[in-house]
Amino acid sequence: MRSPKIPLGITAALTTALLLASCGGGADDDGATTGTLDFFTNKAAWEPDFDELNSQSESDVDISLDTTGYSDADQYDAFIRQSFRTDKSPGLFTWQTGPSLEEIVDEGLVAETTDIWTEAVDQGWVSEDLRETYTFDGEQYCVPMNVAYWVMYYNKAIFEEQGISEPTTWAELDAIAEQLTDADITPYYQTSTLFTFQWFQQMVAGTDPELYNGLATGEVKYTDPEIVEIMDTWLEQQEAGWFSDAGSTVDPAVGLKQGDYAMINFGSFFNGSLDGAGMVSGEDYDMFVIPATNPDLEQTPVAVESGPLCVAENSSQKTLGLTYSEWWMSPEAQTAWSEARGDVAFNPEATVADPMLEELGSTVADDDHVVYDRYYEATPTPILTVALEQFGAFIANPSDPMPYLETIQAEADSYWADRE
Repeated sequence: MRSPKIPLGITAALTTALLLASCGGGADDDGATTGTLDFFTNKAAWEPDFDELNSQSESDVDISLDTTGYSDADQYDAFIRQSFRTDKSPGLFTWQTGPSLEEIVDEGLVAETTDIWTEAVDQGWVSEDLRETYTFDGEQYCVPMNVAYWVMYYNKAIFEEQGISEPTTWAELDAIAEQLTDADITPYYQTSTLFTFQWFQQMVAGTDPELYNGLATGEVKYTDPEIVEIMDTWLEQQEAGWFSDAGSTVDPAVGLKQGDYAMINFGSFFNGSLDGAGMVSGEDYDMFVIPATNPDLEQTPVAVESGPLCVAENSSQKTLGLTYSEWWMSPEAQTAWSEARGDVAFNPEATVADPMLEELGSTVADDDHVVYDRYYEATPTPILTVALEQFGAFIANPSDPMPYLETIQAEADSYWADRE
């Protein structure tokens, strides 16, 4: 196992650069590489998990977190943005990837982490695909706090009773849905609130990743023929009875356990919910990477949800925050984090307690798969807000998709027009 200690060359370069880069609007970087690091997060419920890491980080790099958690997202965002204009800029804080991160990077509020990423990629600790999520104008900012891969969970008893094997192609997945429907078993879970984007995300990215990326940049319209065709396919699936009652109030994990549906598309953190519902990983439920819709794709796209750990550019603890960030990328840190959270680790060399999650991490890291940013993070917030509402309305009342797409595109046109 590699030592988690920071390479001396990188530490020296970081320290010199950070001391020179300290500027107005915050406090001077004190240059400390050990001690207590002030950490602010919008994941208040995760405070015990972060606290659990302190024994490992203290042993490895002599740094411990002093965690302050916020449960109100708006209050947290306001606090962080205000702190950038004071001498209380956080040494470490959580944020969001996508346009939200790009905004504060463009304003020069976040410390660069290019050297950290270069070292981690060279060590084989993180994938090149994930680095792209944190790249702006050729440089990296922040590090991934966590990753969750969006996959298909399934009820093993149902699959075994029906003689169904995990699909390796989209055609096989469609055949499974048809078989289950014929057996009066609902194939898929769905909801009309909040998590309304999964199936759209899956089919668009699985058809053409560039088409999917174009929606996030405005180069592709929601009313383009390719998107309309995908929505028409989704409508056909809805009309065929492939999806559960969108208004059900039954907990999704309980629904899978009791056979309300056979499969559910969710993030890899869902293991915890299923375990809590009394299902046993590998015995009562399993998962598979959803095959690409387009069989001609060379790599299978996998949606990744990644929340960043960032260091404020003007923080007095900038060096300390970056030192911790580099440790965070190591196998030792990610092993401890996976144990604390019960989720997959982004570092393929980390040890993951759940064999299913360990296998998932290895699978996604191979050359046959490529990760892409989850729709929720990839889409600009104003467009996302409207899209979630419209997808929810479509799920609740499946019908001609064009009016829903036109409503989303109207918001997209307004958003991109303001940025020309």
